[in-house]
Amino acid sequence: MSRYWSPVVHTLTPYVPGEQPKINNLIKLNTNENPYGPSPKVLTAIRDANSDALRLYPDPNADALKATVARYHGVKHEQVFVGNGSDEVLAHAFCALLKQEKPLYFPDISYSFYPVYCDLYGIAAVTPALTDSFEIDLAAYGGAGAIIFPNPNAPTGRLLALEAIHTLLARLPDVPVVVDEAYIDFGGESAVALVERHPNLLVVCTLSKSRSLAGLRVGYAIGDAALIEGLERVKNSFNSYPLDRLAQAGAIASFEDEAYFQETRAKVIASREWLIEDLQELGFEVLPSAANFVFARHPGHDAATLAAGLRARAVLVRHFKLPRIDQFLRISIGTDAECEALVKALAEIIRP
Repeated sequence: MSRYWSPVVHTLTPYVPGEQPKINNLIKLNTNENPYGPSPKVLTAIRDANSDALRLYPDPNADALKATVARYHGVKHEQVFVGNGSDEVLAHAFCALLKQEKPLYFPDISYSFYPVYCDLYGIAAVTPALTDSFEIDLAAYGGAGAIIFPNPNAPTGRLLALEAIHTLLARLPDVPVVVDEAYIDFGGESAVALVERHPNLLVVCTLSKSRSLAGLRVGYAIGDAALIEGLERVKNSFNSYPLDRLAQAGAIASFEDEAYFQETRAKVIASREWLIEDLQELGFEVLPSAANFVFARHPGHDAATLAAGLRARAVLVRHFKLPRIDQFLRISIGTDAECEALVKALAEIIRP
């Protein structure tokens, strides 16, 4: 703490990211990274980027990347915004769209960066509770000045049907709605399909998960051109060059290898389904998941104790010490070998 801090700094409780440990031979299933790595075309594009050009600023508008994203999703160039990871895109959306006269609504159990953004920007928030089965109840969002939620939700992994989102947008046409789709490629239908019918909808996506580019930091949003202009105004009042040349080149290449994308996402989905079965055989309750992770609890074993036992066996998972979910573990989907090692370690703990 410093006497030189601005007053707002004293009020902030920063987001705590998942641990990035420096331990050899650790099975890391705590931060929802993709176990298969990016497309070889991404690596080639980064390697072939003109190193001499690194002395020059990158394209501040990332026009080539925006054009690639627009073609991929079948939208217009002016409907695309890009940023330094979806977290930056979300930060700009909170500033540009979600600070309204009436409160912002988001689920009580959701991405823990949302309340951090609210504190940073001075946004009043209401957090409707998930149902007893940990589903988002959009009927409870009627009093909102703005709305944001992940789909699938994090950390639960539960998916909202596209029709439910359409109904919400139609019911509240004057309310900006942000759908955070970090995990949509692992089991859901993107709300991008609703953008043309609903000018109040912004869909935020990332290349960190399904395209294995968490280390490259590329995110984007798709929405009505007027919403995108709001994001651009905020971005250009903050950082005109958020994506470097290598990030833009790698991101473009990731969209140019659809076969690799489909192959690796299918592997993750298949591993998720058999991991759920194996966990259930060990007595775990596992929530239905449309993400690249599962959310599970065991009726006979404390979650913190299980997480500690796994760590002692060089397996790292995520445990949230929060109301209603403190007995759950969030387990990222790894390779088949990593998932098998996880199940073996859990069996040793549960059935010594």
